[in-house]
Amino acid sequence: MGKRVNILIFGTTPPCQKCLQAEKEARQAAARFPPGEVAVEKQDALSETGQKYGIVITPAVVMNGRVVSAGRLLKEPELVELIRKEMGD
Repeated sequence: MGKRVNILIFGTTPPCQKCLQAEKEARQAAARFPPGEVAVEKQDALSETGQKYGIVITPAVVMNGRVVSAGRLLKEPELVELIRKEMGD
């Protein structure tokens, strides 16, 4: 078993369609792994957390503290691949 993966999805408030879709894709990708191995959390891009990661364009995806995508909608298969790499599988 690899390490736990924490995913932050940064979007706008209220969320735009692309940001909503980004969260949906991430949750679908997380569901392909055993419960508790992948956590997905929605964050506001303008929050302190968003500033910490330098988020200026949405949707943005941060995986275990590293920005993996900004301004582009990652689809479920891409996210699954990134999660697998992050887990070290």
